[in-house]
Amino acid sequence: MTHPIAPHAARRPPVLEQTWAELLPELSRPASPVRTPDPRLIALNEEIAGELGLEPGWLRSDDGARFLTGESRADGTAPVAQVYAGHQWGEFRPILGDGRAALLGERRDRRGRLRDLHLKGIGPTSMSRVDGFATVGPMLREYLMGEAMHALGVPTTRALAVVSTGAPRERDGQVLPGAVLARTAASHVRFGSFEYAGTHEDPGLLRRLADHVIARHYPQAARAEHPYRALLAEIVEAAAALTADWMRIGFVHGVLSTDNVLVSAETIDYGPCAFLDAYEPGARFSSIDEFGRYAYDRQPAIMRWNLERLAESIAPLLDDDAATAERIAADISASFDSGYHARRSLAFRRKLGIGRAADQTEIDALTDAALGILTEHAVDFTGFWRDLAAAAAGDERPLRGRFLGPVPELDAWLHRWRALGPDDELIRGANPVYIARNHILDEALAAAVDGDIAPFTQLLGLLRTPFIERAGDQHRRYTRPAPDGAPRHLTYCGT
Repeated sequence: MTHPIAPHAARRPPVLEQTWAELLPELSRPASPVRTPDPRLIALNEEIAGELGLEPGWLRSDDGARFLTGESRADGTAPVAQVYAGHQWGEFRPILGDGRAALLGERRDRRGRLRDLHLKGIGPTSMSRVDGFATVGPMLREYLMGEAMHALGVPTTRALAVVSTGAPRERDGQVLPGAVLARTAASHVRFGSFEYAGTHEDPGLLRRLADHVIARHYPQAARAEHPYRALLAEIVEAAAALTADWMRIGFVHGVLSTDNVLVSAETIDYGPCAFLDAYEPGARFSSIDEFGRYAYDRQPAIMRWNLERLAESIAPLLDDDAATAERIAADISASFDSGYHARRSLAFRRKLGIGRAADQTEIDALTDAALGILTEHAVDFTGFWRDLAAAAAGDERPLRGRFLGPVPELDAWLHRWRALGPDDELIRGANPVYIARNHILDEALAAAVDGDIAPFTQLLGLLRTPFIERAGDQHRRYTRPAPDGAPRHLTYCGT
């Protein structure tokens, strides 16, 4: 399962910047990663390593492995646990923060962008509510999900590496191998970071946090007449685009609380997430989401609700008059609706393979009609959209094979769709063949925990090029939903 450790490399750990810790010490607490008895590299993302100017060979060395667990650091590097608040399940928690993670620092990529290097599973911090450690399965899950989302064109955090620690951990009566995830992100500033700053009645802290986000993510806002209003509008627009991305691929985040949403609009925290198999608007997979608060079809409404909480926190910066500031905040957050619907319409226009000449009202009606048919017949979401490519090229058999017997409403729908002149190549470029099917992912992770990394590696390869169909029966199983009679997929907050 593990890569052999390379001979000791005569090189010191890379120097990281400490931008967050230096600019916003009020939102940071010192963290000390626990020393691991036998760190061994399980998975290394060489693409990310290259972007950050890190040598893969050195990362595979003993010193490199200990760098990836936070134990071996350059002089001046001081890991910090980030402090934030958040609304979880609709209830405000005034202090949450990194309970088993730390920001090791930031590093410039080859394009000069500042990227966080963040470690998860390092042991307890001052904000821990559990033991602070992680295990191999959930960490590999986050690695794979980030790569899958990136390949699908969805903004996401991405893993640099997963390292086994050699320290077993007990979880639900099982003894599992411990692990640390090294994660990269544009930043880890959360909606909850602003909520925390907003509760401390310190306009200086709130302003410094907003200025940091403008400088790092939305520099164009600094040139606006009202920079903080422009910042909020930019975040709303980015969140609308991200939500539309989730909906177009059938992704259910699972725990869309304000502490799990980044102002950079990158997807983060892949614990209770899942992809749809059979289309079900109200699908939820989290073991604790009893009432479907974070179900698939509620994600747009929840994202807007989260933006309203963010806007309330930023409001003091929007105008000197409190009532005016609140009104402006509400108006800007309400713009999510139009932004989301525009992004959704464009996404499904591409999935349908229809050019821009077609009327948008007809595109939206066709999309909604298709989803209604999928709901009624419990048809596989990913497979249906991909099969439209063959149908556009004249072969409707794969698509019709997903239904039991004649379906008059499908006949009528196909007639309307064909009249708009769909392009099969456009469809293939918008609809993946391969997604992280829940049952396949679980199989690969179970094998990896038992020491066999091959199924994980094979799945990862397919998910990194999800629009390219592979020939052969050995690949066909990756395109199929869970077998009939399989228990409903459940996810847990394991990451």
